[in-house]
Amino acid sequence: MRALRILLIVVVVLCGLFVVADRIAAGFAEDEAADRLRTSENLASTPDVSVNGFPFLTQLAAGELDDVEVGIDDYEATGGDGEKIRLDRIEAHLKGVEFSGDFGSATAATATGTATVGYDELMKATKSEPTEIAPGITAKVVGLSDGGNGKIKVSLAATVLGIELSEPVDVLSSVRVRDDDVEVVADGLPEIGGRQLGESRIRAITDFQQRIDELPGGIRLDKVEAAEDGVEITVRGSDVRLAG
Repeated sequence: MRALRILLIVVVVLCGLFVVADRIAAGFAEDEAADRLRTSENLASTPDVSVNGFPFLTQLAAGELDDVEVGIDDYEATGGDGEKIRLDRIEAHLKGVEFSGDFGSATAATATGTATVGYDELMKATKSEPTEIAPGITAKVVGLSDGGNGKIKVSLAATVLGIELSEPVDVLSSVRVRDDDVEVVADGLPEIGGRQLGESRIRAITDFQQRIDELPGGIRLDKVEAAEDGVEITVRGSDVRLAG
């Protein structure tokens, strides 16, 4: 019996040491992968990388990680005309990540995730300078906010015959993804100064597009919805190259 107890204690100790070694190795891999991703994507700060699944060492030996989560703060994507647009945070869930021994290259079979673009960033795509929409009437976009039920509220400041209206004109708009663009389209056309305006002229102010390109690893926009602090975008991709 005594020998059996000693054997059980040895087994428990060895299992504990294996778990500790496994977690240490996983932590090292997470740090190394984060550094490689920061370099390959030219990020301003080191991203968060978490390797899920146990044991890690068997995944390491196979050269493929089952499940990896990545978080990137303040990512600068490319918008229209090459200007930068900041995404508050990108969170991606990667499956089937094949990597080289030194983590110099890594490719995920699939990736899904979310990203958030604040309304202040989305304002860059709007017409914030006064634009004539009818004889004697000008308007400009002065704010974007959550309109509820997945809609964006576009607020317009309007001037009629040289007199600025005391209250902004609010327009509820739908938001959608088209290719690499976030498109905002008014659900209905407002009256300004008691006048119904020509559709093409008013939509030149209310409707706009913001291109969001060059996301990490080549992931693409999938869906978008207005939220309290900005638009929440679903992203996805396949054969996503993380490094190398």
